Amino acid sequence: MIQAKAYAAFTQDAQLEPWNFDRRDVGPHDVQVQILYCGVCHTDIHNVHNDWGISIFPLVPGHEIVGKIIAVGEHVTKFKVGDTAGVGTIVDSCRHCEDCKSGHEQFCSVSPVQTYNNLDAEGKPTYGGYSNTIVVKEDFTHHISDKLDLAAVAPLLCAGITTWSPLRKWNVGKGHKLAVVGLGGLGHMGVKFGVALGADVTVISTSPNKEEAAKELRAHHFVVSKDEQQMKSIFHSFDFVLDTVSADHDINPYLAILKTNGTYINLGLPPKPWEVSSFSVIAGNKAITGSGVGGLQETQDMLDFCAEHNIVSDIELIDMKDINTAFDRLKKGDVRYRFVIDMATL
Repeated sequence: MIQAKAYAAFTQDAQLEPWNFDRRDVGPHDVQVQILYCGVCHTDIHNVHNDWGISIFPLVPGHEIVGKIIAVGEHVTKFKVGDTAGVGTIVDSCRHCEDCKSGHEQFCSVSPVQTYNNLDAEGKPTYGGYSNTIVVKEDFTHHISDKLDLAAVAPLLCAGITTWSPLRKWNVGKGHKLAVVGLGGLGHMGVKFGVALGADVTVISTSPNKEEAAKELRAHHFVVSKDEQQMKSIFHSFDFVLDTVSADHDINPYLAILKTNGTYINLGLPPKPWEVSSFSVIAGNKAITGSGVGGLQETQDMLDFCAEHNIVSDIELIDMKDINTAFDRLKKGDVRYRFVIDMATL
């Protein structure tokens, strides 16, 4: 076994604290990654607090992992010691079901294995990236370009692929008008990708003070959703609405700003169910769809696109000891736009 150290939650009411544990030995098809940086996702908070009733304690969060390969199994062909690598939200799947064969391993219908707070093929809990090292199958490990700021790459493994996947699925690009609702961890990546893909991008936010930030991200327009006149001015204007908000909110106003045959893409996880008028959808042949992260090849394609276009997340780098404070700030939306842990401080 490989000795590892991490920060873990031991109950849903406890703060994260140091913990030593064992990782599995490196198998024939495994790589061992020395973790350099790990992003902090709002999902980490939900799991630590057992908001969904599925948490396995002790729980080591973290599924936005960037590091260096320090060991490889005897049959590994895709990586060598010293390579820069990333690990995202999944670390295993059956590889044989329809979803896996179609590049949607994240939706494996047999045995998807999340990077943390899940059980592996042997029935043992998985532990995430708030740790100094991790052992992962090479097929679930991604190549990372050293041209980019590695700390700022970490959130691409979740926030990045979560926004990239639907934009590519719907072929958003030149000639399209895209509205990005919410300017947080997901929203700011939606703006960056939308602009890079050639779309005309409008940020819609409840906060007027985010206009300057939207401009810094090269958004073409900015609308305050609480301003009725501004919302009326964009009625029937967009081909796509990318909604990144996880707080409870009414989506009907965003259906109203779609053109005929427009598509509303939901990325957030609001606690309360929507109340949608059937007329909001029927009037204009509008579609409501959702998207959750992305498959292995899709994630690598996104990382390669980011390397080519010099795209990374806007981050605040923190020490491991400050993770509980970061959680409190994240709950309040007090970050621009993602926290990333410098694992050298563990």
